Amino acid sequence: MNPRISRSSNLLVVAGLCLLTIGFAQASDLSHLSGSYKVVRTTDLGPQTRIRLQLHLANHGERDLHIQRLTLWGASHPRKSATEACSLVVRTGASASTTQEFVIPSSEYRLWRRGKDVRMLVAVESPSGRKTIEELVRLDRISGGKEN
Repeated sequence: MNPRISRSSNLLVVAGLCLLTIGFAQASDLSHLSGSYKVVRTTDLGPQTRIRLQLHLANHGERDLHIQRLTLWGASHPRKSATEACSLVVRTGASASTTQEFVIPSSEYRLWRRGKDVRMLVAVESPSGRKTIEELVRLDRISGGKEN
């Protein structure tokens, strides 16, 4: 085999592995995101409930997270009405708070009140700014929240 071709092949393999590693590192940054929520207000809309949540998100990863969208994840899938666009930066080793309003089925809200886990799909802009990475984050309830 020609030494030039062998050297070029080795460089291509190394470059490919580096790109693959960077992709995994970006996705794993979100696994270092944790959160909690407090119900600030609820409004009964019959079969649905409008819910205002105070969210507190903490970034335990190694890079800043630019959150673009938050979606409450229902019993089996996300709901369109439970998606809110936002612009929130959670710095490395820091936390950020935001208040967001969602509309969810009243049956889902009743499950929350009985202790069902609340999960949120978080959409984060990648470092290149070209794509969005999504991750499911379980939120812990902050006790003492007043509900209307």
